[in-house]
Amino acid sequence: MKTIHSESLDRLFTTFLNLESIEECYSYFEDLCTVKELLDMSQRLDVAVLLSEGMSYSRIMQEVEVSTATIGRVSKCLNYGSGGYSDAISKLKQMEADK
Repeated sequence: MKTIHSESLDRLFTTFLNLESIEECYSYFEDLCTVKELLDMSQRLDVAVLLSEGMSYSRIMQEVEVSTATIGRVSKCLNYGSGGYSDAISKLKQMEADK
């Protein structure tokens, strides 16, 4: 896989890591991304969570209202990607369990 690492992306990711609240995230991401981009990213995460729980493609299509192409893309990343979705989902589930 082609590497995308760069100083510019490091700077972008550093700004993400420095956000301290959900409200700061909303403010920053509303400025940084379009509403569609934000909704697309949130849907992809929803798909990843549901796939990790073993939900079928047809059920995910109904629940999240995404295409099979999107589900397939997310599934490919879950199974063959760099582990980003899996790490994020594990941390999300741990946070939910700690509540």
